[in-house]
Amino acid sequence: MDGFDHPIFSESVRRIRDWLGDTGLDGVEQEVLERLVHSSGDLSLGAQLRFGPGACQAGLAALAGGAVILTDTAMAAAAVAPMARRSFGNRVASVLDWAPVVAPEGGTRAAEGLDRALEAHPGAVVLIGSAPTALVRLLQRVAAGAPRPALVVGMPVGFVGVLESKALLAATDLPQIRLEGSRGGAGLVGASVNALLRRAWLDRSS
Repeated sequence: MDGFDHPIFSESVRRIRDWLGDTGLDGVEQEVLERLVHSSGDLSLGAQLRFGPGACQAGLAALAGGAVILTDTAMAAAAVAPMARRSFGNRVASVLDWAPVVAPEGGTRAAEGLDRALEAHPGAVVLIGSAPTALVRLLQRVAAGAPRPALVVGMPVGFVGVLESKALLAATDLPQIRLEGSRGGAGLVGASVNALLRRAWLDRSS
């Protein structure tokens, strides 16, 4: 064991690897997929999982360098905070901590909070698991010349604006990990970054 994994988790991953067979993913990408499958119980997720070129490497470097991790929900922040504390001590915060109490007309609290959070923490690792409006706002900011995040994990879940926001992300060259289609959520974005934190910590002395 490596200090991060319970024996049941390790055995689960071994079985997942056997069930998945040859995925064609590299080592870190494979670990992200395995963690997603373990978190969801869904062996079919690999068909929707996409990695931008060098995305995992960018994420590993940022996390090992202490980058702030911003999430669109408190639930996603709670999913990542324990692993962050046990590894590099990255600050983990929900953009809702910067959001107005009431959403502006025609907008969402997550999108408004993201604006302010990114101003406070340029170069953050950004997790979007619930709010496609926050993902669209991030992309608009970058297109307007704002500092680029170190990594975007774009997995908003649902049926309103979700497919469109993911398509917009896919059209950029931002370092990204995303799930195509309607699936996503706080647990899955958390699992993705936990896989990267674990790998970066294990690789810290190599």
